[in-house]
Amino acid sequence: MIQAAKYVLGIQPYVPGKPIEELERELGISNSIKLASNENPVGPSPAALAVIRESVGDLNRYPDGGGFHLRQALSKSLQVAEDELILGNGSNELLDIAARTFMRDGDEAVMATPSFVVYFMAAQSVGGVSVQVPLVNHTHDLRAMGDAVTPKTKMIFIANPNNPTGTINGKKEFDELVARVSDDILVVVDEAYYEYVSDSGYADSMQHFRAGRNILILRTFSKIYGLAGLRIGYGIGPRQVLSDMNRLREPFNTNTLAQKAAVAALSDAAHVQRSRQVNEEGKQYLYRELAAVGMAYVPTQANFIYLPVEDSKTLYDGLLRKGVIIRPMGPRAVRVTIGLPEENRRFIDALKAVAGR
Repeated sequence: MIQAAKYVLGIQPYVPGKPIEELERELGISNSIKLASNENPVGPSPAALAVIRESVGDLNRYPDGGGFHLRQALSKSLQVAEDELILGNGSNELLDIAARTFMRDGDEAVMATPSFVVYFMAAQSVGGVSVQVPLVNHTHDLRAMGDAVTPKTKMIFIANPNNPTGTINGKKEFDELVARVSDDILVVVDEAYYEYVSDSGYADSMQHFRAGRNILILRTFSKIYGLAGLRIGYGIGPRQVLSDMNRLREPFNTNTLAQKAAVAALSDAAHVQRSRQVNEEGKQYLYRELAAVGMAYVPTQANFIYLPVEDSKTLYDGLLRKGVIIRPMGPRAVRVTIGLPEENRRFIDALKAVAGR
């Protein structure tokens, strides 16, 4: 029997949550709410929905393989050249392409832990070694990550804001790390939650890109733009880096509806602002309520909150039976997406009942 490579067998497959309707059927409940996947509860931009409806009749045609109109819109919005942009089936695909392009068997990738599990999976999939540096105060320790670089290091993954903790790295520490890293290492900055950040001290990755550093910045339309179901993300990087990645990017990797919806969403500033406002108001409400019941939380710059708890499985199961779906993050932490006002209230009510607060 044919067998996969040993390093592939060492990957634990990503385990998605069950569909809400299946969970409700199994548990005999109804009207559940999902606060597990960091989705935008406001929904997609009305402009994006309109262009999707207009485009469904053209689905017999292949999508634009180069994403011409979306790269053109992003180029104008970000003030970068079109060949300094690459599109992906979500930013997840671009993480995978980057690892396959720049890492070989035995090469190292430095990353924080806990952070986005796909970094480890991407490195492992090519036989790479994941050098995992523990968070300090739930935040990337960029100095320690710099110290972890060896002659075998080919990539550094930084989630800013970090998933699952919602913390950010500031300008000074980020600048210091980039200054330490040689040009034969690719610094990958995952900014999936970039649009939610309100802290003025947030690191400026674009500054380093414009200065010609070897940096790949990944962003997505899945979060604040509300297009998670269409899987569309993009990367900003040096021409040579993206040219090499495009050699492995599959033809037609982003679909027609995703491209057109992303162009429309990018121009809908009102939707972005409303999404940001709903998130900020929900965040402040949850802060107050969690503090009132004596529940510890990590202040966030994203659209979710990380809660250190004594027993994540017991809390998850208890909330699930009350129709509130959250995400366990190991045995002693959970992650809760910030929802609409009524969803946040329902989570707090269920939390009080389950935790006896």
